[in-house]
Amino acid sequence: MNKQELKKRIIEAIDANRDSIIRAGREIYSTPELGYKEVESTKTAVNFLKDLGLEIEENIAVTGCRARLNEEAKGPKVAILGELDSVAVADHPDAAENGNMHACGHNIQMGGLLGAALGLVKSGVLKELDGRVDIMATPAEEFIELEYRENLRKEGKITYFGGKQELIKKGAFDDVDMSMMFHALDLGENKALIGPESNGFIGKKIKFIGKESHAGSAPEEGINALNAAMLAMNNIHAQRETFKDSDRVRVHPIITKGGDIVNVVPADVRMESYVRARTVEGMLDSNTKVNRALKAGAMAVGAEIEITEIPGYLPILRYENMDEIFKGNLEELGLAGRIVEGGDFTGSFDFGDVSHLMPTLHPMIGGIKGSLHTREFQITDEELAYIVPAKAMAMTVVDLLFDGAKRAKDILANFKPVMTKDEYLEFMESNDKIIKA
Repeated sequence: MNKQELKKRIIEAIDANRDSIIRAGREIYSTPELGYKEVESTKTAVNFLKDLGLEIEENIAVTGCRARLNEEAKGPKVAILGELDSVAVADHPDAAENGNMHACGHNIQMGGLLGAALGLVKSGVLKELDGRVDIMATPAEEFIELEYRENLRKEGKITYFGGKQELIKKGAFDDVDMSMMFHALDLGENKALIGPESNGFIGKKIKFIGKESHAGSAPEEGINALNAAMLAMNNIHAQRETFKDSDRVRVHPIITKGGDIVNVVPADVRMESYVRARTVEGMLDSNTKVNRALKAGAMAVGAEIEITEIPGYLPILRYENMDEIFKGNLEELGLAGRIVEGGDFTGSFDFGDVSHLMPTLHPMIGGIKGSLHTREFQITDEELAYIVPAKAMAMTVVDLLFDGAKRAKDILANFKPVMTKDEYLEFMESNDKIIKA
């Protein structure tokens, strides 16, 4: 068979099973779970993949699962990824009782991931390809619940707070040559976006340590840690004009504890923040300035400070050769003229870490309305949200691995990773530390 015949078979297989793919996405939508807690969502993925006759590796990083579709084949390996976790948006009309809600559309990714697996398996095209395909349902993309994840780390269950970071460390990508996934986004009248760029970030937990005293009768005997925190925030604001415009720096601290009781001078004040930037160099430079600002706030009132640095995510890198293949498949599926090229996102994705190790593909697909992570988020077009990306990703696998995997080999021949795995882990370790002053 030629390549177009293989793609036609994939489209037919996915169309014939459209309802089961959407049903899986809806089921995950109905069981929103935060990172490293995606038990029910993992079960949905496992059951779907088992129904395809696949052997599943479960709980690959606390939760999550992996299926190797054709491990006996030779040639480059392509991994297709989807994310399991939700966020918390308690005032969304579809939020669970605990406030969790799939307002980032990760259930859509999972529907598309499972649909792509179904298309590749049920069409029978795998035996015509000169390479291997893995399916990975990954946990904990949202960088939240830091205390919970810190406890998991203390228990030895994880090293890193992000799911793909943890999978990289565990070796899940050691035999993978290239990876792909997609993300939902409200694109208005357009249908898809290829080639997004994003910021990376370093996470921070900050503790200001003062001295308690009676706030009414003896404030002069205390050291006000809340004042230290307030000064520190103002110091950060004073740094903003020193950030390069091209680095797209974003610093957004919050106070998570402002004291204990109102008539005691605050002696224990806590903050959290991200320091985001478009490049690794920009992340490190702005983080140095933020740390300087935090320390100065403590020093000004005679407080002590403890800054816990947490490795965040790396900026996502664009691989135009991967984008062009995917765009061609979107056009085959009827989206010509409705595809945006390039996007500027100052948020962060843990897929950025993967993009520093191998060629990657991370388009944005429509079918939703409203901003991510808000009460306005809603799925408006299940065909576009779930089915189109399932077809396009499976078709892209065919493009990469057909005819001796020529397209994949050409991409890999001209590819040099920004970081090796060892360099990546060394970088992560360098940003995992506690600073006291």
